[in-house]
Amino acid sequence: MRVLMVSPHPVYSPRGTPISVFNRCQALCALGHQVDLVTYPVGEDLPVDGLRYRRAAVPGVDKVAVGPSFAKLVLNGATMVRALQEAVRGRGAYDVVHTHEEAGLFGPALAKVGGVPHVYDMGNDWADVLRNYGLSRRNPLTVAAAALENAVIRHSDAVIAHFPLLADRVARGASTPVETVFNISLDADPDPAVASYIRTSWVPDGSKVILYSGTLEPYQGVRLLLESMVELRRSHPRVVLVVVGGQRAQVDELRRQAEQRGLSNVIRLLGTIPSTLIPAYLMAADVLVSPRERGRNTPLKVFSYLRSGRPIVATAIASHTQVLDEHSCVLVQPTAHDLARGIQSVLDEGPVRTRAVAGARALQTEYGIERYVRGVARAYEYVGGGAVDEEAVKVAADRIRASSDEPFAFPAVLELTPMSATA
Repeated sequence: MRVLMVSPHPVYSPRGTPISVFNRCQALCALGHQVDLVTYPVGEDLPVDGLRYRRAAVPGVDKVAVGPSFAKLVLNGATMVRALQEAVRGRGAYDVVHTHEEAGLFGPALAKVGGVPHVYDMGNDWADVLRNYGLSRRNPLTVAAAALENAVIRHSDAVIAHFPLLADRVARGASTPVETVFNISLDADPDPAVASYIRTSWVPDGSKVILYSGTLEPYQGVRLLLESMVELRRSHPRVVLVVVGGQRAQVDELRRQAEQRGLSNVIRLLGTIPSTLIPAYLMAADVLVSPRERGRNTPLKVFSYLRSGRPIVATAIASHTQVLDEHSCVLVQPTAHDLARGIQSVLDEGPVRTRAVAGARALQTEYGIERYVRGVARAYEYVGGGAVDEEAVKVAADRIRASSDEPFAFPAVLELTPMSATA
């Protein structure tokens, strides 16, 4: 099949949704489909056999912040114009229109132009996103967002939900077929020697490493994590917190907060790094944390964390408990005190750490690349993609592994882990 995919995001960029979109393209192309991806003028054209980038034109724009903004409105408008151009030019050539998140507003119309079915890729509940950024449930914008998304769902031929609560929402409001496809990590397994080298660059004295990877938006709970470090250092004075991700202004603000708490010597703020290095960074840590304070969407980092074989401490909210439980990680309440106690429980060798590692490894097997590819193939059954063939799923998964199995180079690590990045 030939797919016209529309994503109002900076694909490819090393953060949640752009990674998710890129992974979807990888799976479809590995299954033998061709994808034309209409996306922002921001991002890297990572090569995938069968994928072509069709970028919107917005002169002078070279970056975009996470979350709602005026810049995103302009970029979204330009992306929709480019998508319409592609749909008109490609009338009769495309077999399906596949839209992500707010591009779904225009998905049914684009599909009608080409006389093809529409797949809506539902990464979030739009109303939930607005609530995460401070709007109340009864705010007119929140109510309107929910109504608009309901209309998109009803006018789609299939929905790919990123986690079960979204699938339940679809099923409650429409008869549209829905397939749950978790954002499973498609990264290659890292070289342990590279992970060891990275760890030494962080803590040459052998201190314990706690690592957070992701954006630095307020709902992610990084502020709580900083506060927990103050308490944690009383029982474990030789600990270092590594924070991977965030835009420059957010990193600078986090550095200021760390200084106020007397944590300057025990925090490493690395900012954004290439996603190919993330698995090695995770392997280099002793404990991985996801301190998110609220939300329902399961973050991509959870599946990357599971792949690492390191113990996980996460807050006991719906974002995490759709995948993680008390057997696969240490679940805590979203408070600084509980985070500190949870991290303490897995810093040292013992039964809690052993159980968390064993549980995470069990889930790692369950949430493998085959499951991801199979879910995408099942969703496409509803729009003419043919019945799922297990041999084709296996071949596609092997193709993805082969494409991401590039060796790591020590010079790249040297450039990306300077001690000057510490604060």
